[in-house]
Parts: sequence; C-alpha cells; structure tokens
Amino acid sequence: MRLVTFENPVRQPRIGALTPSHRIADLNSACAIYLRDVESESAYQRLADALVPPNMRALFEGGDTSLEAAHKAFDYALHLENDATGPRGEAIFYDEGEVKLKAPIVPKKFLHTAGNFREHHEEATKAGFSHPIMPWIIFFQNVDAIIGHEENVIYPEHLTQELDYELELAVVLKKAGKHFAPEDASDYIGGYLIFNDITARDIQRREMKSGVFSFCKGIDTFCPLGPWIVTADEIGDAHNLAMELRVNGEPRQRSHSSKMSVKIPEILSHYSPMGYSAGDVVSTGTVSGVAAFSGDPKMWYLKPGDVMECEIENIGILRNRVISWQEAYGHKPATLATQETVR
Repeated sequence: MRLVTFENPVRQPRIGALTPSHRIADLNSACAIYLRDVESESAYQRLADALVPPNMRALFEGGDTSLEAAHKAFDYALHLENDATGPRGEAIFYDEGEVKLKAPIVPKKFLHTAGNFREHHEEATKAGFSHPIMPWIIFFQNVDAIIGHEENVIYPEHLTQELDYELELAVVLKKAGKHFAPEDASDYIGGYLIFNDITARDIQRREMKSGVFSFCKGIDTFCPLGPWIVTADEIGDAHNLAMELRVNGEPRQRSHSSKMSVKIPEILSHYSPMGYSAGDVVSTGTVSGVAAFSGDPKMWYLKPGDVMECEIENIGILRNRVISWQEAYGHKPATLATQETVR
C-alpha cells in the first residue's frame, strides 16, 4: 500500500491509501464497512477505530495487526463502486484534488544518518568543506519542522544565504523495540518514504566548529517528508532503488540506494539501544550532488521560487517549492536579532 495522511473536504485529518487510479481510499471508513459487510461485526465502527485509527502513527502502533486490517479494508474497498459511502454516509474515495495531502507521519523520534554514502564524503573533501563527513553520524531532527508533499519550504533570508537540499531514503518503524541485531531489523520495518534534508550551510559550518549541528537542519519547514509511505512488502530490496533530486527540472543529485556504505539493517540495529517507538523515522543519508559541494555553490543554492522534486524508484516524487519569508507571512522578519546573535 501507499499510505497517505490527508485532510478531507471538511478539513478532518484522515489516513488513506492510494488506489491504482490515483484516488485516495479512506482506510478507517473502508475498514468499518468491511467489518460490517464481510465480518458481520455489530460494533464495526468502534472496532475500526481501534484497528485502523485515522492517524498514521496510531496505525503503526497497532503493528502487523493494524497493517493487516488496513490491507484487508483496502482490498475490499477496491471492489466497491467509486461513489461508495461509509457507515455514516461519508465518502470512501476522494480524488486527489478534493483533499490536501499532509506529511504522511509525524514520528515521536526522527533519527538522521549522515555520511552514509561515501560519494557524499568524497565530494565534501574535494570541496574543502570545513569538517569531514565521517562515516557515519547520528543526530535528531526537529519533528515540528516536518512538512508534506506540495507544501512550501520557507526561506528565512534573515538567517541564511546558503540554503541547500539533500535527497534521502527514510524508513518507518512499525513497532517498538530496542537492542536488536541486524538480522532482526526486517521485523521492525513498516515502510519507506522520501526525505529532503534542507540545510542552511552557513549556519552548519558555524555549528560544526563545536562538533555538533542541529539548528541548521531543524528550522521550521526544513523537513519535507512524503509523499506517502510505501509499505515494506511493496518495495522488495530497499538497496536497489534509483534516486534523483531535481531543481526546476534540472537534475542535481542522481544516485542509487545500493551505494550506502552501511546498510539499513545495520543502521537500525546500531541505533536500537536508544529504543524505538512505533512510527519512528530513520533516514539513511544523502547522495552526491548537493549545492554546497558543487563547482558553483552560489548558483546552485536554493532561492525563492525554486521547485524541488525528490524522486526514489518505486516510491514516487516529493515536490516542494521554496518561498520567501515575506511571501509566507506577508511581512519582513520582525527583528534581525537572531541573525546578529548567530553571526
């Protein structure tokens, strides 16, 4: 399944699955009518709310039981008429234009992996970046910075003049766990999605003088995630996926998930002593081609009006536009105090 979080026409947050015809099936409503019509459950709505709740993190907290229930509901819904309704008379299917896609999931923890593609380390070294990108680094993302497909990245011009992109494959955990071995990691993988690790390079260089960085990547809207979660059963080998990031249609990053130095099972196992919650997200590192390490960074850094398209084979395209602070808020930043303090 391709799992989405969306707002229906009355702006209720719901979860769904993308049909082959690119409509969205409301999984909670589909589960309710499946339980009513196929399983003859009298408390079908209450059971549907427990099995397939209209919240993505809650769905993953249900583990395989909830994912299997969602699969059954979706398979049943695919055989219904397009105008089928749920038990309360609500629509089951929506056209993409009728709803607003949101970030598929807002995890409890979002763990970054940096330096996992050696090609990224090599380009940083050639560019004379201030600090080596050692294999491999872990840090946390600010989950409040997460945005979804077609949502805008707001350029805080008063904070940075070097806004960069980083295409990454990310993993969603389907159950809680800790202290597990690489050979057990597949039991924890619920699905995959695309992550664009937006980075303020000038802030990053200053932060790295202390050996750590976080603010440069955690500013509001700097975490595009989506467009949906593709369940693990549909991906097969996650280390056999073509990856490409384009800016205004021009390819900037182009690589392949097979080039990871440390594979996903080892990554998940290595971080597991911190303990995972169901629905947590782990990124796997970016590939070569970022603006900062190009031959002409000033030309390649993001600018208001730029459109980024992050594409990973068998997952889809995550698209986000960069807009100015003034376009987002209708005014210039109220103060430059933050800029002066940081610089």
